[in-house]
Amino acid sequence: MRYRVSGRVQGVFFRASTRFEAERLKITGYARNLADGRVEVLACGEVEAVDQLRGWLTRGPPNARVEGVSSEPVPLRELADFTID
Repeated sequence: MRYRVSGRVQGVFFRASTRFEAERLKITGYARNLADGRVEVLACGEVEAVDQLRGWLTRGPPNARVEGVSSEPVPLRELADFTID
């Protein structure tokens, strides 16, 4: 799945915290800042784990203020780990 998270999500350790959660859930993919202030997250893994990550994305780390999470399915990609771009 590809998620785009809006709100106060840049400069609050959102990407690093997302990486920690993804690794805990054994999800591969990436988190990266977008020019419009959102964070894009690609999550590849077991459906249940990806759903759990989506739930976490709606809250984010303590200093974030998530206003919305959009999602779209994408073809499964074989990635070695979860990176921050």
